[in-house]
Amino acid sequence: MLTIRFFARLREEAGQSERRLELPEGVHTVGQLRSRLRALDPRLAAALGEQSPLRTAVNQRMCGAETAVQDGDEIAFFPPVTGG
Repeated sequence: MLTIRFFARLREEAGQSERRLELPEGVHTVGQLRSRLRALDPRLAAALGEQSPLRTAVNQRMCGAETAVQDGDEIAFFPPVTGG
């Protein structure tokens, strides 16, 4: 089971702050998971769109789309943050 967390504007766009999901067959990376999530729900399709600049963490470690995911992982998606 994966725990997927959405932060900041993504939480609003997705209509949820967290989603639990069995690791889908054929999904081995963060990028593949992001694609699968977009296919599951129209709200997630908009929030996690391919053109949306997003940051991702697996088990609280920043990562890229090629990072492996496995059962039991926590994956967090959030928009980039800017300071001023």
